Amino acid sequence: MTDKYDAIVVGGGHNGLVCSALLARAGKQVLVLEANDQVGGAAVTREFADGYSVSACAHLLYQLQPSVRKDLSLSPKLAAEDMTTIALGENGEHVRLRRGTVLGVSDADADSYRGFHKRMSRFADLLRTYFNKTPPRLGTKDFQDLKTLGRLGFDLRRLGKTEMREFLRLIGINIHDELTERFDSPLLKGALSLDAVLGTHLGPRSPNTIMTYLYRLAGDHGRVALPAGGMGSISDELAHVARESGVTIRTGMPVTRIVVGNGRVVGVETGSGERFDSLTVISNADPKQTIMQLVGARHVETGFTHRVHHLRMKGNAAKLHLALDGLPAIDGLSKKDYAERIVIAPDEHYVERAFNPAKYGACSPEPVLEMTFPSFRDSSLAPTGKHVMSAVVQYAPYDFKGGWDDAARQAFEAAAIRAIERYAPDIAQRITASELLTPADIEREFRITGGHWHHGELTLDQFLFVRPVCGAAQYRMPVDGLYLCGAGAHPGGGVSGAAGRNAARAILSREKAA
Repeated sequence: MTDKYDAIVVGGGHNGLVCSALLARAGKQVLVLEANDQVGGAAVTREFADGYSVSACAHLLYQLQPSVRKDLSLSPKLAAEDMTTIALGENGEHVRLRRGTVLGVSDADADSYRGFHKRMSRFADLLRTYFNKTPPRLGTKDFQDLKTLGRLGFDLRRLGKTEMREFLRLIGINIHDELTERFDSPLLKGALSLDAVLGTHLGPRSPNTIMTYLYRLAGDHGRVALPAGGMGSISDELAHVARESGVTIRTGMPVTRIVVGNGRVVGVETGSGERFDSLTVISNADPKQTIMQLVGARHVETGFTHRVHHLRMKGNAAKLHLALDGLPAIDGLSKKDYAERIVIAPDEHYVERAFNPAKYGACSPEPVLEMTFPSFRDSSLAPTGKHVMSAVVQYAPYDFKGGWDDAARQAFEAAAIRAIERYAPDIAQRITASELLTPADIEREFRITGGHWHHGELTLDQFLFVRPVCGAAQYRMPVDGLYLCGAGAHPGGGVSGAAGRNAARAILSREKAA
């Protein structure tokens, strides 16, 4: 005998938890099955050395959507909010960005940045509106799709003729050219370039990097926060809300098969052989894993599996964790500055040079880094007087030539440490333990194909109307009763909750119309 539910969510990542909570609040009996021993997917806090804990993959909060906070009455506790981004200069003369202001540059650059940030924020607001809607299908006569497309056209025209043309000009181009035209400061251009390419297989000269920059701004205009207790506290709060809403959550339960019968889903099977029945299954796993492994290509039309198979979703960002016996000395930083977001991206050319080897399966000898010292504001993460450093390091290609053996991992970690040493000469002597997660490690630990935290590149051919692929942009997969709610669905990755919320709304709307 099997248990039967109104809906089963495969994977307890943050989007799966959001989706399950909203379905439960609509009166559904919902089961969440998570393969790992804790919920949260890539947004978890765990110990990596004795007494030292860290946000294992995602480490900063900048995209949690206001609609998700409101619908689920979320009130995350923050150790730091509205963090300043400090772009390190080798001479101790750093550039600091916070919302629409920048310090450490010329008056001309400061004025230009205010205008640039205002315009980009306005464009990002337009995107955010549609991040929180089910994207319309193209080439359809469905009234709701046509209505949403018409609304998009109207919202574009509301920008005004000049701004509408500028939006359409910018959306597909590279950020390098735009920054070169507007600014003189190398550090300012380096920091903005890093924001545009973080977590992608793109460099500043790659087409589409204005869009990826806008995607980042669409969270909260670039405001960055550090959750108390690490990113796992966000997932824990979502799990609490889900359980309070009536959701059953079971961890340590990897789903090995989504069961299909007569062309529709009928349930799932786990690694232990248990069977759970439901006519609605929502996958928080990435699209490739969902279709190619859990469902099986034989249940889906050949053209669709071909499109899914060719999704570009090979990660290029590694995560470095350092246990430190004290804060490193960085010239030009006051003690309170260690509470901020710190980046190593000396100029836009440096970021592009860092990307170049990744095109050919090699790592950056001089990587770019986004660093935080979360224990500075949150003493629960490290022993008294000690600290932890968490950094995203690019570029580290998933398909590293020769494979990610111990020697390759140690070599890339050493390259990252050398990059930090240029600004913090004593960093190596402060390290008591370290952990480097390559994209291959991220794939293994968080069960993300390719180790790509967006579950697929954010490019125009994998975005909005065609995310993850044509024919699946509205969360419904081409197997009746099967939906996608993770980062591989619209709008994409980052801890936003938008995909989970949109998927729940799409499911409930479809049931209402049936």
